[in-house]
Amino acid sequence: MMFSIFNFWDTFNIWAIFDIWGPINRVFFFLSLTVSLAGLAGNTLLLWHLGLHIKKGPFNTYLLHLAAADFLFLSCQVAFSLAKIVSGHEYKLHFPVTFLWFAVGLWLLSAFSVDCCLSYMLPSYCSPNCRPKHTSFVLCLMVWAVTMSVVLLPANACGLLFNGMNLLVCLKYHWVSVIWFALLAGSVFGVCKFLLVSENCCSLQPPPKFCKLAQFFGALLLFCRLPLVVYWCLRPIIKFLLPFFFPLATLLACVDSSAKPFLYYLRGRQHKKEPVLAALSRALGEESQSSGGGISLPMLRV
Repeated sequence: MMFSIFNFWDTFNIWAIFDIWGPINRVFFFLSLTVSLAGLAGNTLLLWHLGLHIKKGPFNTYLLHLAAADFLFLSCQVAFSLAKIVSGHEYKLHFPVTFLWFAVGLWLLSAFSVDCCLSYMLPSYCSPNCRPKHTSFVLCLMVWAVTMSVVLLPANACGLLFNGMNLLVCLKYHWVSVIWFALLAGSVFGVCKFLLVSENCCSLQPPPKFCKLAQFFGALLLFCRLPLVVYWCLRPIIKFLLPFFFPLATLLACVDSSAKPFLYYLRGRQHKKEPVLAALSRALGEESQSSGGGISLPMLRV
């Protein structure tokens, strides 16, 4: 009933009547398109270099799949934005399709962060005798498969795809997905906080470079990814009360997906004129990876 009420009230929404947020939303729209185009270039370079020129290990395997999810999210964002410019209206599938790839990225961030934390806490966790050879690859495939059901089932039941809305089924699937996303976001924040406290208070040596990336991902999640997750959880209410929220959340999500290649470059760069590919290799390669506290991260081919 809540969804139907807000869909009915949206007809009489004062923001829609006077188009108060129209100019601001258009600014957010074109900023999102510009950022997405730049992010596509960065993630294309990242996929090419990380996929073909860097030896795969347990951690950069997550980053390869994360780059693929960001690439798909930005590609769909650009495609739907261009279609909106040409046709003059927004397509119904825009939000569920783009959010699907966004959600894959969130799951991969959670898996990457938890894996980094376990390897830092338990040195034997990364031992080839304890960790199967293709663990990261299998986990990434499971993330892609599970996310399809977690996003598409509630989207279909709530009328975001092709079918009409079934209220009871919609509420059941929707709140299951809300709980899942809350757990995922909480795991990333928890790992980020744990690594930060361990580095400053409990460790004689700093955590390895991939744990540093997990900390940065936690900060990006808080400021850039969380708004779109909140919109997914409370879409009817936010759409009615805050019409500018979705364009803003989309812009922040585009910034998050576009910023990672630049973040990797900054992490790997040693001097200003260093080639981009050399900096990426240093930031994402695992050949010489070692961690604080005597924890060793051996090379595992996947």
